[in-house]
Amino acid sequence: MQATATVLVYSNNANTREQVRLASGRRPAADVPLVEFVECATPAAVLKELDRGGIDVCVLDGEAVPMGGMGLCRQIKDEIFNCPPVLLLIGRPQDAWLATWSRADAAVTLPVDPVEFASALASLLRQRAALSA
Repeated sequence: MQATATVLVYSNNANTREQVRLASGRRPAADVPLVEFVECATPAAVLKELDRGGIDVCVLDGEAVPMGGMGLCRQIKDEIFNCPPVLLLIGRPQDAWLATWSRADAAVTLPVDPVEFASALASLLRQRAALSA
């Protein structure tokens, strides 16, 4: 198992980014690596970090402005070679179909539920590790 995993968190809302950090803690599950966070408040910053490489999972806020995480997810799935898995934060459970449209790998609702979020993040980290092996 790798020592750490890098999780990119995109939201224009600092409170949402904090909810994500607190919900996952240092390690979202015992069988996944420790996580380090890269926080982005703009779509341009997300693209810059993804171009740099080294991101294991992206967490995108579907409610972000001026560009929501759903549109950004669809864009990076089209434009980034070997795009990391994406966990989308959605405003309502009924928006899950939009998460599918955006090609997100998983979705959880806001406000972030720590148990649900940590489980979804750990699952994506396991998936990423299996693909890299």
